Amino acid sequence: MSMWNASNNADDFRGPLDVTRAATAVLDAENVIIGWSPAAEELLGYPAEEIIGHRVDTLLVGRPTPEPAFPGVVEPPAGPLPPSEPRIARHRDGHVLQVATTLCELENGGSGPARVLVAADLEVLRRWESHQAMRQGLATQSPIALCIYDRDLHVAWANAKYEEEIGVPLEDFGGRHVEELYPRGEFLTETYPVTLPEVMRYVLATGEPVVDLHFHGRPPADPDNDHFWSCSYYRLQDARGHVLGVCEDAFDITDRYRTQQRLELLVRAGGSIGTTLDMELIAREITDVVVPQFADTVTVDVVGVVLEGEEPDPAREPPASLLRMARRSGPKDTGDPEVPNDPKGTESSAGTANPTRTGDPTATEETKDAGTSVAGNGAEERMPHPIGYPPASPQGRGLSSGRTILEEGTLVVPLRARGTTMGLVTFLRTRNPTPFDSGELALADELVARTAVSLDNARRYTRERTAALTLQRSLLPQHLPPQSALDMAYRYLPTDSRAGVGGDWFDVIALSGTRVGLVVGDVVGHGLNAAATMGRLRTTVRALARLDLAPDELLFRLDDLVGQSAEEGGPEDDVATGVTCLYAVYDPVSRLCTMARAGHLPPVIVAPDGALSFPDLPPGPPLGLGGLPFESMEIELAEGSLLALLTDGLVGSRTRDLDAGLEKLSLVLAEPGRSLEETCDRVLGELLPGGPAADDAALLLVRTRRMGADQVAVWELPPEPAGVAKARELATARLREWGLEELAFTTELVVSELVTNAIRHAAPPVQLRLIRDRTLLCEVSDGGYTSPHLRHSASDDEGGRGLFIVAQMVRRWGTRYTPSGKTIWTEQAFPDADAPLPYNVP
Repeated sequence: MSMWNASNNADDFRGPLDVTRAATAVLDAENVIIGWSPAAEELLGYPAEEIIGHRVDTLLVGRPTPEPAFPGVVEPPAGPLPPSEPRIARHRDGHVLQVATTLCELENGGSGPARVLVAADLEVLRRWESHQAMRQGLATQSPIALCIYDRDLHVAWANAKYEEEIGVPLEDFGGRHVEELYPRGEFLTETYPVTLPEVMRYVLATGEPVVDLHFHGRPPADPDNDHFWSCSYYRLQDARGHVLGVCEDAFDITDRYRTQQRLELLVRAGGSIGTTLDMELIAREITDVVVPQFADTVTVDVVGVVLEGEEPDPAREPPASLLRMARRSGPKDTGDPEVPNDPKGTESSAGTANPTRTGDPTATEETKDAGTSVAGNGAEERMPHPIGYPPASPQGRGLSSGRTILEEGTLVVPLRARGTTMGLVTFLRTRNPTPFDSGELALADELVARTAVSLDNARRYTRERTAALTLQRSLLPQHLPPQSALDMAYRYLPTDSRAGVGGDWFDVIALSGTRVGLVVGDVVGHGLNAAATMGRLRTTVRALARLDLAPDELLFRLDDLVGQSAEEGGPEDDVATGVTCLYAVYDPVSRLCTMARAGHLPPVIVAPDGALSFPDLPPGPPLGLGGLPFESMEIELAEGSLLALLTDGLVGSRTRDLDAGLEKLSLVLAEPGRSLEETCDRVLGELLPGGPAADDAALLLVRTRRMGADQVAVWELPPEPAGVAKARELATARLREWGLEELAFTTELVVSELVTNAIRHAAPPVQLRLIRDRTLLCEVSDGGYTSPHLRHSASDDEGGRGLFIVAQMVRRWGTRYTPSGKTIWTEQAFPDADAPLPYNVP
């Protein structure tokens, strides 16, 4: 018998000497064989017809030498009929083998069968006994806690060590679900599920064992203290491969884990705190270091004026004028030291914003994301925000006294630097009742002191940067959201690198109908004055663009506003007059790009095949000069065309004229195989390797997309009442094709109202268009120019409520005018799109 088969047989708890498995011989009173089983024939080689009638002595020829006993092991006393006795048997082919035998007497009271001899291979029996001893040892003596759960994750069996860990016998927790044993337990090992049921279901589903997962929980025997275990899990199957359950091996490593975590905390703190001059990141650094190993929840609150770069004055600042800078909680922790705001205490800081949080295009992604603090339960909390504490609270006392306060699981350590208290760090233990000891108090003081020094450095740096960064927020869009119409990348390099601001700007504006407005402009001069003027112009352009004006009309109105400002006698340093600007609108449905410029450089267009062109746009005068009209040009762009909008500071310099710069730019843009971001870097590397010298530089690259035919549906409708029903039918049929049946009711209502209004109150032609983009767009066009208006109808009015109802049911709606009439449009979010769009359309 092979080791594999022996091992499998050994798994049978009946054992090799069970009469259903063993070799059996029926003997009469004279020990003559009168019965012979197939298993006996397999073991000794004798067929029944050959061995029946012989005495059993012909088979059993002796006894093996007794095995020496281990020291300290007491052998059981020998009886007249031992349960299993080793014997030497002779096989039919002549070789001898050791067998284990046992004799069962039969009470027949006469002739016939008197006893049954049961035999099995001695080696197989010893293996089976070893497996049984191993099982017994695992069940009663193992230092590793073992537990078997069925497929529904109910406790099926546990060894003595597991009962010791739980603190109650198996009969008290057998059959209970794993969540009942550790309702708040969680795994700390990354890349695996967090909860016990999730891990066990993963093992049951995949059959893949998991080893050495660190589990944190509180056993029923010790519900007030945290424990840590090293756990392993593997799936249990029967011989046919049917899944029986999952086995858990657990070893308590609480002491070792706490020591290891303390050392890791010190190492992380040395390399993580004080790596930046961003105040929010500094606050987040200490929370990231200490949660959840040191505390369940950590909050960092800073006196409001610190964020403005000022040093707190206890005599002037209210004691509760704090801003929450960071908060971090362990997984599923709900503890929070926050209390209701004190209006008097937080009034001075309610409007304070972190001056370092700007739309700085050169900021890292880490910096850009620092305005959100994520708690362990996944909730997002915008930072900073005002926070107030009563004077008698631990935080209130810590802020006023400047001393560390320890009170019932709450540790408050003031942020002090150069003798000034700038805020508080609060450590909370809500899930972990272990009190802070003296060593942990010293550790907290060290961590907070390091944070305070970094925070003070950032405060002084912020004081020097506040004015420039405030202007920078109005200089460029803080974030250019993704657009369906195009891909984009941009770069901005101000000449005044110390202030970080200049007069060039660009913008990407989402318009109705999936169209996109593209803007680039250049204010005369650079620095703070140019940035202030640019900020006003950029805001004006965005407002005018939202009116869906044609590019030439938009520049005309912008020129008029700049001229009025000059006539009214603005400040002497207002440099709005002479600003150049380029405005373009791209429609991904028609692939038409309409553009106009006011004294600005034309864009560079690179076709998908690499052909370059400079559109011959009518130049138009710079803004504020007046006297000449602006003209638009319409260009059809192939899908994948590249547009480069730029300012003259990118291509012109004291040592290079514009033509040479444009030629060099064209060569770079024509290079194939690069992403937009890589192309931006390549352009700056070739044209401005040392940064701008004499003028600000801005570059906006866009690659056009095309709205596919399967995303757009257009129908011409008859200008008669029957057209309304036809429009509803066409719209609902298309929604079914797009899998948007859930929007059918609202869309039918929208289509009915808008088409009815077009037929009744406007002129033909009437057109219905549906676009499936990031939202569902519904547009009804007609030949009229009268704009619809919302109104509240009186109770006895027979009409006038339809547009009001439409406005309540859609996400957005609006009107845009075309040379042939007007278009009323609406937007509806998809059923699975609860989040707002990444762009805004009025």
